[in-house]
Amino acid sequence: MASRIADSLFAFTGPQHSLPRAPKLASARLSQGVYAVRPIDLLLRGTRRTFFVPAKKRIGCIKAVSVPVAPPSADSAEHREQLADSYGFKQIGQDLPDNVTLKDIMDTLPKEVFEIDDVKAWKSVLISVTSYALGLFMIAKAPWYLLPLAWAWTGTAVTGFFVIGHDCAHKSFSKNKLVEDIVGTLAFLPLVYPYEPWRFKHDRHHAKTNMLVHDTAWQPVPPEEFDSSPVLRKAIIFGYGPIRPWLSIAHWVNWHFNLRKFRPSEVNRVKISLACVFAFMAVGWPLIIYKVGILGWVKFWLMPWLGYHFWMSTFTMVHHTAPHIPFKPADEWNAAQAQLNGTVHCDYPSWIEILCHDINVHIPHHISPRIPSYNLRAAHQSIQENWGKYTNLATWNWRLMKTIMTVCHVYDKEENYIPFDRLAPEESQPITFLKKAMPNYAA
Repeated sequence: MASRIADSLFAFTGPQHSLPRAPKLASARLSQGVYAVRPIDLLLRGTRRTFFVPAKKRIGCIKAVSVPVAPPSADSAEHREQLADSYGFKQIGQDLPDNVTLKDIMDTLPKEVFEIDDVKAWKSVLISVTSYALGLFMIAKAPWYLLPLAWAWTGTAVTGFFVIGHDCAHKSFSKNKLVEDIVGTLAFLPLVYPYEPWRFKHDRHHAKTNMLVHDTAWQPVPPEEFDSSPVLRKAIIFGYGPIRPWLSIAHWVNWHFNLRKFRPSEVNRVKISLACVFAFMAVGWPLIIYKVGILGWVKFWLMPWLGYHFWMSTFTMVHHTAPHIPFKPADEWNAAQAQLNGTVHCDYPSWIEILCHDINVHIPHHISPRIPSYNLRAAHQSIQENWGKYTNLATWNWRLMKTIMTVCHVYDKEENYIPFDRLAPEESQPITFLKKAMPNYAA
C-alpha cells in the first residue's frame, strides 16, 4: 500500500528495484545513460523507501503531499504479506523474541520425532537404490531427445544418496555408529564426495547458521571482496548469477580436499574419506569408460552428477537465503533466531520430496539435526502448531529463485543484501540477463 501511494507522488525513470525494500547504494555514477542517485527518504512509521531520480531532474523541489491512508508498519502482518508476495514466499515469519532459546523450541517437540527406526531408515536406502537404478536404465534406453528427462530423474535420485549420508553424519540413521560411518561413506561415493570432510564442515554450518564469516554454507559476498579486483568481481557476478545453481561444485572443491582446513584431531578420518573417494575415481571411472566410452561416462555419470549439484545448490540456497533473512556477526548472533527465523521451509513437487527424503522440510532439521529424515514432517507439524507465526514458508516458484539470484548478493548491515547491479551496473550484464529471462511467476 505504502509503495503504491508513494510511487504515485514521485515520477521517476531509469533503473529501479522492483521489491518493496530497495537496498541502498554504495555509490552513484554520472555518465551517459546512468542516472545520478539521490535517496529521498520517506519515513512512514519507521519504514524507509529509496527513490532514484534522473540526473536531469535533480534541480527543483518536491512539495509535501499529505497521504490520506496510513501505511503498514514495518513489523505489521500486512507489511510481511507484501514482502512475502514480492519475494515469492507464502509466509514471512515474525521476529522471534530475544528471550526464546533453542532449548525452548526443542522442548515442545514430541519425543517420538527423535526415535530412530531401522526399518524406515533402510526403506529410504531401498528407495534411493531403486530410483537410481531406474534412472540408469532410463538413460540407457531413452532416445536422445528424452535424455534430459532421464538425467533430471537420475540426478534427483542420486541426491537421495546424499540425504542418506547426511542422516548418517548427524547420527540419525542408525543406533550403530560404525554402520552409519560405512553407509555414509558408501552413499557419498557415487557423488565423489568425501564423507568425513563434509561432516566436519557441515557440523560447523549447524553450529553457526547464518553467522557472518563462520557459516560454511551460502554467505553474502563481502564488500571488500567484491571491490578487490575487476577480474574477481566479474567472476563473483557470474558465479552468484547464472551459474549459482551449480556453485556447490566450487564449494565441494574448496572445502573438502585441503587437509589444512581441518583440525589435527580430524585429519586421520579425513584422509580415510579422501582415500575412498580417490579409489572410486581410480577404479569406477575407468570401468565406466571401458564399458561405454568417454561419452558414456558423460552420459551415465557426469550429467546425473550435475543434476545432483543443481539440487545441492538449490536446496541450500533456498534454505537460508532471502532479502529479509540476515547474516549477523558473532556478537549479535542468536541461535534460536538463526535456526527458526533464518531457515526456510519450501515445498517441492511430491516426486522430488520422495526421492530426496524430505530434505526440504528443513526448519526442524535446524532445530535439532538428530531428527531422522523420515520424522521431519511430524516435527514440522509440531513446530507449526507451537511456533508457526515465526516461520518462513514457501512453495518453490520462479519469483522465489529470481529474488535470490538477482537480489541476494553483497552483504550490507542495514539492508542485508545489495544487488550487484546497484554497485557495478556496467559489469552486471549477467544479472540484467537473469532479470529479463527468468519468469516472475509465484503460483
